[in-house]
Amino acid sequence: MVRKHFRFTGRVQGVGFRYRAKYAAGGMCITGWVKNEWDGSVEMEVQGTEEAIDRMLIMINSGDYIVIDTIESENIPLEEHENGFHVR
Repeated sequence: MVRKHFRFTGRVQGVGFRYRAKYAAGGMCITGWVKNEWDGSVEMEVQGTEEAIDRMLIMINSGDYIVIDTIESENIPLEEHENGFHVR
């Protein structure tokens, strides 16, 4: 299990990014959250296996209107008692 913090830039707001992330997370037993930022980016924290997180990113990026220009990521400490994946 790993936990990662992501920041996405590009055409990532107003295109279903957050709800696509929630759908993908639910199908892969990933916990965490996703939210829009004031600068037009999207911030996300996810916790799960590396493989599940990689598949989730592929699902998000396959959206017709989503265009990710950059992805910043870093590993962060696990959240022991987190349940579900939430849109903030």
